[in-house]
Amino acid sequence: MTCAEFDLYRLIRNYLNFPKEGILFRDVNPVFRNSAALKCISDQFLRTLQGYKIDIVAGIESRGFILATALGLKLNKGIILIRKAGKLPGLTIRKSYNIEYGSAIMEIQKDAVSSGEKVLVADDLIATGGTASVSAQLIEELGGRIAAFAFLVELAYLEGSKELRSKGYTVHSLAVFDQ
Repeated sequence: MTCAEFDLYRLIRNYLNFPKEGILFRDVNPVFRNSAALKCISDQFLRTLQGYKIDIVAGIESRGFILATALGLKLNKGIILIRKAGKLPGLTIRKSYNIEYGSAIMEIQKDAVSSGEKVLVADDLIATGGTASVSAQLIEELGGRIAAFAFLVELAYLEGSKELRSKGYTVHSLAVFDQ
C-alpha cells in the first residue's frame, strides 16, 4: 500500500455497545498493527505539522504512546508520558476530571516538561475532550506550552476538538466521524 492508496477509515473497526450499552467504539488497533498504515499516518502528520515549533511529544495513555512514539521519531524529538494515576514513578502532579464513562485521574512526572517547552500532544482518539484538556492543564502547570494536538480519530459529534479550539488550541485529526 502506498500512502496515496491508504484508507484510514477502512482500517478502523466499529464495535457497538462496547465498553457499555449505547457506545459505538472505534477500534484503531488494526491501524497500529499495519506498518504501512503507521508510516502513512506519521508522514501525514509530519506534513501537517511543518512550521510548528515542537520541542517534545506527549503521549496520552495508552494508545497515544504509540502515536507519540511514531511522531517523535519522525520529528526527531523525545516523548513524555501522561498516564493514569499511580503508573509513574517519582514526583508527579495529577488532576482529576470527568470522562464519558465516569471520572479519572491523570498524572505526569514533575520533570517531564521544562518551562517554555512547546509540546505536541498525541492520542489515538478525541471524544469529549476531557482527557486532552486535563493533559494540557498538566503540561501548562509545569510551564510547558501546547504546540498542537494530534489525534488519529476524532468523534466530531461529541465536540471535544471544538472544546479544545475554544480554549485556543490547535487540533489536527486524520479521521473525523460525524456520527
